[in-house]
Amino acid sequence: MEPMLLKPIGKDYLWGGTRLKEEYNKDIDMTPLAETWECSTHPDGQSIVASGEFKGKTLAEVIKAHPEYLGTKYKDKGELPIIVKLIDAKEKLSVQVHPDDKYALEHENQKGKTEMWYVLDAEPGAQLIYGFAHPVNKKILQKAVETNTLSKHLNKVNVNKGDVFFIPPGTVHAIGKGIIIAEIQQSSNVTYRVYDYNRKDKNGNKRELHFDKAMDVLDMSVSRDIRQNPRIMRYTPGCSRELLCRCELFEVERIQVSDRFEFEVTDTSFQVLLCTDGEGVLNSEYTQLCFSKGDCVFVPAEPKKFIAAGNMTFVNIKC
Repeated sequence: MEPMLLKPIGKDYLWGGTRLKEEYNKDIDMTPLAETWECSTHPDGQSIVASGEFKGKTLAEVIKAHPEYLGTKYKDKGELPIIVKLIDAKEKLSVQVHPDDKYALEHENQKGKTEMWYVLDAEPGAQLIYGFAHPVNKKILQKAVETNTLSKHLNKVNVNKGDVFFIPPGTVHAIGKGIIIAEIQQSSNVTYRVYDYNRKDKNGNKRELHFDKAMDVLDMSVSRDIRQNPRIMRYTPGCSRELLCRCELFEVERIQVSDRFEFEVTDTSFQVLLCTDGEGVLNSEYTQLCFSKGDCVFVPAEPKKFIAAGNMTFVNIKC
């Protein structure tokens, strides 16, 4: 089993920009380029293998043929449990919420969405929406949407490069303009739009809202305290490691390499590497794979040691 460089699928949502092409080397003929689904087997956007013996196949096809690549923890489920994305918010996203697994399976026939955001860049003054500023109810929110006054009920958070936000199901949220984010989420594409600023799509139609379903799943209490605790850095010769997020679904660690970083993969689960800056080489006993800023690598589950060598920063995602 060898690591696989992945080619993403792009999404041209109206709020996107061009920075993923300009700064993250995305060769996708799409303007705007709002999102790239870097590692995904979801039917709405499947990554393509760009290296090795499976080059040209979708990652979903490879995993279907080799479920053992997921590891003993996931092989019986037969599908990748996460999606890894890059998001370029040139303009603000809709105000939205995601359901939990129970609601999504019952109403959408797919799982709900827990996600995290790792801010790769943010313009001065950039903000995002996370939760409500005060308690609300359906009647208040209905009137606010109808009168375009929802903003006064929302909790706005200033954003800086390097910030991390964990977004559990039921949390009202929106990425603000001028922010680039790496998103790690459950393998789901269920989003309920609460409000979209009366914007129109390329065909002149207002985008659909999902108010009633959103009301079913929204946590209408005051936003929890999302101030970030100091993150612990661990240093070894040639690299530093920083835990960004850990939940029951995934663990995300930022690795900054100035020389080399040694790590192990087990037969329990796969790992995903997303390079956010620099370039380097991923070496194992019999393989060598070059990767650079914007690249994403799927590492199959197999007891094996790797060395990432070079000058780069990447996030290492484990499930």
